[in-house]
Amino acid sequence: MVVDFSLLLPEMLLAGLGFLVLAVDLFLPQDRPERRNKAVAAVAVVGMAAVAAMAIATQPDRSASVYGGLLFIDAYALLFKTLFLGVGIAVVLMSVEYVGRVIRHPGEFYGLIVFAVLGANLMAGAGELLTAYISLELLSFCLFVLVGLTRGDRRSAEASTKYILLGAISSAVMLYGISLLYGTSGTTVFREMGPEFWDNFSPTVIVGLAMLLAGIGFKLALVPFHLWAPDVYEGAPTPVTALVAVLSKAATFALLLRFLAEARVGTLDEWQLALAVLAAATMTVGTLTALVQRNIKRLLAYSSIAQVGFVMVGVVAMTEAGANAVLLHLVGYAFTNLAAFAVVVTVEAKTRKEEIADYAGLSTASPLMAMVLTAALFSLAGLPIFAGFITKFYLFTAAADAGYLWLAVLAIANSVISLYYYLRVVREMYITEPDPEPERIRLSPTSAGALWALLAGTIAVGVYPGPFADAVDAATNALRAYAGGA
Repeated sequence: MVVDFSLLLPEMLLAGLGFLVLAVDLFLPQDRPERRNKAVAAVAVVGMAAVAAMAIATQPDRSASVYGGLLFIDAYALLFKTLFLGVGIAVVLMSVEYVGRVIRHPGEFYGLIVFAVLGANLMAGAGELLTAYISLELLSFCLFVLVGLTRGDRRSAEASTKYILLGAISSAVMLYGISLLYGTSGTTVFREMGPEFWDNFSPTVIVGLAMLLAGIGFKLALVPFHLWAPDVYEGAPTPVTALVAVLSKAATFALLLRFLAEARVGTLDEWQLALAVLAAATMTVGTLTALVQRNIKRLLAYSSIAQVGFVMVGVVAMTEAGANAVLLHLVGYAFTNLAAFAVVVTVEAKTRKEEIADYAGLSTASPLMAMVLTAALFSLAGLPIFAGFITKFYLFTAAADAGYLWLAVLAIANSVISLYYYLRVVREMYITEPDPEPERIRLSPTSAGALWALLAGTIAVGVYPGPFADAVDAATNALRAYAGGA
């Protein structure tokens, strides 16, 4: 077998960048921690931007694969690679002030982010279950360590312990499911699990598929696998919470969509109703539980759970329109959630507070941050001109066209309810009188630039989704080509 290693050049460079970030932190002078922190962050940002540019420039004209379909290099993988690298860059930029105050060795923090992005990139291209599993574990282990990286924080240690224990159980369940599917089909390659395999829907196949989806459900925080999310979101360093909320979920959805399409699970009717029930339960539990939250990170945790339920509405449809809607929503969700967390990270770094009541008077202390957070929350609620409106419209329309009108109606109802708890935060920022008067928050050029960029992305997806929709169309066409038009 002849392997064209040039197809894997972006992944190789990304792995090298992770080690370079660690080395730069090791060899820079230790007596100037602020300068060292900014230098290491700059290496990570410039490196990931260069890898993204190279991935786009070296993308082959036609879809390709290596090692007989274990890993695909196509428009679908490219869309997610670009998204993941953008998420990594945004998280590094929003972390600089926080890391300078909390993390002793910034190279560890930024290096683990780079390796997490590498794992996510490999997940997007994986065409085989063991490759997908190893890539998922690379991402997960990086997140496990990042969640507990603030060693002096008891909440961080508790969150990391829960995340590791539950993550280990979910990984074991997922791996056992893979072994059952392999034992029945004799293969772990998605495309070789065709209709002939699924037509023989034996109890072993049912159990194997259920265990595989349970492992994926944990990574997504689907109900009833969601109980870890609020504690991990609250206890983790806030930039890491953003990484868990966006990178982990988008990468897992990338894997799930490719598996469902290429393994031809989408040709079955039996799984659709089960996933529809999971989607309904997830969005409803996330929405209703968020109503009583007082901590901003726990609120965003339950909001994230509800958003996963909304994405699953498009997955349930599993039509071309549904796949397009899921991918477009993930792009809009990345801009939106990162914008929200960028404000939360900055507020925590400046004030060391994270209760919703602590946001009283933010519009006076920092008009830019209040505006960005308001836009992000309105987008999560699905209000017009923001990304969430257009992406949710496509998701709900796809579900209705696929015969799941009841699911679309329930999703709309949950979106309306969610507006209540998002408006609570907006009310604190603009209406509630703070006591005492808050001090003016000064933003660094890096933080201000990241906020403006994320705000622009949130509005751009909502107002002019054309370029994003074109990229999504190219991605789903590549996916359909490999799936044999399924």
